Amino acid sequence: MTFEVVLSDETTEQIEQADSFQQEGPMTTFFGTDGRRGTLDCWSVKVAAYRTDRIVKIRRRLPPAPAGR
Repeated sequence: MTFEVVLSDETTEQIEQADSFQQEGPMTTFFGTDGRRGTLDCWSVKVAAYRTDRIVKIRRRLPPAPAGR
């Protein structure tokens, strides 16, 4: 799954291979899992982190649907 993060300086970041995110103190951290688990656990891998006060918007981007459907 991919997340699109819009920051306060008007830049947009694409976070690929992330399944979820959560606030950790002053940071918002994006995590990847193996895709089978719906929750964060000790096997989750940190993919990216941003200062929460710099984030304007977070959007989840789903993969495009296969052609012909």
